[in-house]
Amino acid sequence: MNHRYFIKLAFDGTRYHGWQIQKNARTVQQVLGDACSMILREPVKLTGCGRTDTGVHAREFYAHFETARQLAEEERQKLVYQLNSFLESDLAVYDCFPVKPRVHARFSATARTYQYVITRFKDPFQVHYSYYLFGDLDLDMMNQGAVFLLSISDFTSFSKVNTDTRTNICRITYANWEQTGDKLVFTIRADRFLRNMVRAMVGTLLDLGAGKITFDEFRQVVASKNRSDAGESVPACGLFLVKVDYPELDLTEQCSIVADYLEKLRIFSNW
Repeated sequence: MNHRYFIKLAFDGTRYHGWQIQKNARTVQQVLGDACSMILREPVKLTGCGRTDTGVHAREFYAHFETARQLAEEERQKLVYQLNSFLESDLAVYDCFPVKPRVHARFSATARTYQYVITRFKDPFQVHYSYYLFGDLDLDMMNQGAVFLLSISDFTSFSKVNTDTRTNICRITYANWEQTGDKLVFTIRADRFLRNMVRAMVGTLLDLGAGKITFDEFRQVVASKNRSDAGESVPACGLFLVKVDYPELDLTEQCSIVADYLEKLRIFSNW
C-alpha cells in the first residue's frame, strides 16, 4: 500500500520555465522531484496543483507524491530541512504531511487565487516581481470590468489557442483591483484557470483603464470568444499564485494534528 504526502512550497519563478517538466528546460517539478528522489533514495513522481508559465511566481503551491514507506512526523520534518538545505534560494519547502489517498494536489483543489502586481514607479528592485506601467489609468473602470467577469463562464477570449483543455468554462468568485502606494494589485479567485488567462485578462483590463477600449467593447471582447480580440498578455514577472483551497486538506491537517497530540499523550502516559 502506498502512502500519499503533500508538500507545501513556494518559488520565485524568474529562473524557471514554469512548474511542469520540459525537455532542455529548468522547471520546478524537475528540480524539486530530483531533490526528493535523492533524499528519499527512491524515484519520486510529483504531481502539482497546477501549471505555471515561465517566470510566474508562487507564494503558495502544493504537490503530492506517493511512497511505499510510511513517513513519521520526525522523518517528514527532516525531509523539509534537507530539501531546504539542498535547494537553491529561489525554491522553499514549508511542510510535508500525509493525506488520504483520494486527495489530489490538482483535482481536489476547489479554488486558486492569483495576484498581478503593477508598479507605477520604476523600481529596479521590483523588476522581477512587478510590471512597470506608465500612464493614466481609470481604476474604477477597471473594477467595473473585473466585476463583469464574475457573470461570465466562458473565457475562451483569454485562453491560449490549441491547448489540450477540454473546456474553457471557469467560475470566477472574486476579481478586484486595489491601489496601495505606488502599486496596483489585481486579485482574482476562480475554481480553475486557463493557460495565460490571468495575463490576457489583465492586459485587456488595462486597455479598458487606459481608455483604449470602452466598457461595451470590453464586453464584446469577452462575448467574441476570440483570443485575437483581447488585449496583449502582460509580462509573467508580475503574476503570483498566492492561495490554493482544499476543503479536504483542512480536515486532513486537523486530524493529523490531533493524531500527533494523541501519540505524544500515549508516550507520556507510558513514562
